[in-house]
Amino acid sequence: MKKLMIMGGLIGFLIGIVFSSASLGLSSPTVLFRASVAAAIGGLLLRWWGRLWIRCIGQVQAERLALETAQIAAANPQPSHH
Repeated sequence: MKKLMIMGGLIGFLIGIVFSSASLGLSSPTVLFRASVAAAIGGLLLRWWGRLWIRCIGQVQAERLALETAQIAAANPQPSHH
């Protein structure tokens, strides 16, 4: 999760630098400030997306396990004791 947040921060910082530098007439501190805000937002967004992605993968694995268990149970019926 830390790696995703760091990667999101780096991507956000680079995007912030590129777009702020493209704006004519901005001073260096303003460009750095905007890039820092973009880094924070990018890190938070990628962390959120990563958690959502991991949760969805876990749900898919649980569903597959339940399906396999049901298929095995259906293929091997237990004898009933009367």
